[in-house]
Amino acid sequence: MTKNIYIFLLTLMSVQLTFSQQTIQSSGSKVKFKVSNMAFNTVEGTFNDFTGMVSFSPKDLNNSFFNVCISAKSINTENEKRDKHLRKEDFFYTEKYTNICFKSSKIKKTTNGYTAFGELNIKDVTKEVSIPFTFINNTFNGSLTLNRNDYNVGPNSGFMVGKEVDVEIICIINPIK
Repeated sequence: MTKNIYIFLLTLMSVQLTFSQQTIQSSGSKVKFKVSNMAFNTVEGTFNDFTGMVSFSPKDLNNSFFNVCISAKSINTENEKRDKHLRKEDFFYTEKYTNICFKSSKIKKTTNGYTAFGELNIKDVTKEVSIPFTFINNTFNGSLTLNRNDYNVGPNSGFMVGKEVDVEIICIINPIK
């Protein structure tokens, strides 16, 4: 009986070590975006304030997950006046909707890396998305294209702001020790 308890505890400890949550390194981790402006200019920016949980093991994708949020207030386009406007009600409404969050439901291996499937929540809208990504040297690098109108971001901006937003995610995690 004691031997069985010992084996059970060792197994539990190894599972816990293998699937420990990894912490996100704030320095270097960011979400970059590009969107057309007045059809002839491109605005680029970043969000760089991450929180959440990551548990990723290429050897066991069934137990891997992402539950990550970025602070909507951390938007930075290198233009203070524009950033203030993007935080207002007609765009991100950061007073009410403080975070943009992604929660994975499954992760699959692909020929070029992996794809995370899950729900992306921006403002008052949650939609299913898939994010193809690679994982090299404790760094996740993924990308996707969003229609900002699907998330009620700047719905009345007309031709001034393009509908399609290209998003690149760079998330560096601290290795499990």
